[in-house]
Amino acid sequence: QVQLVESGGGLVQAGDSLRLSCAASGRTFSTVAMGWFRQAPGKEREFVAAISASGGFTLYIDSVKGRFTISRDNAKNTVYLQMNSLKPEDTATYYCAAALHVAPVRTSREYAYWGQGTQVTVSS
Repeated sequence: QVQLVESGGGLVQAGDSLRLSCAASGRTFSTVAMGWFRQAPGKEREFVAAISASGGFTLYIDSVKGRFTISRDNAKNTVYLQMNSLKPEDTATYYCAAALHVAPVRTSREYAYWGQGTQVTVSS
């Protein structure tokens, strides 16, 4: 069992930065891939970024490439999402998720555990 708790969301202006954190419980954190997803009001949840268990491989949705960076600290059981040059269209509730395997993937059904979400609002 893995429990995930996100933090770091907030209200910012376009062009600002935020760093989201996701603290995980459980001894299996370093053996599974982690992902970030987001869901805007009235829209389906979408994949944002994922990182392999070792941290050596990452995936991003095209709209955040070059602006967002996913990273992890296995010693701290924490995964991060550094978000730079934020845009109003990045406004959403952001969720972290833990997969059941080491490789990063884009599909939500590959993730077994989910956090409660943290709100990110970007004003224009």
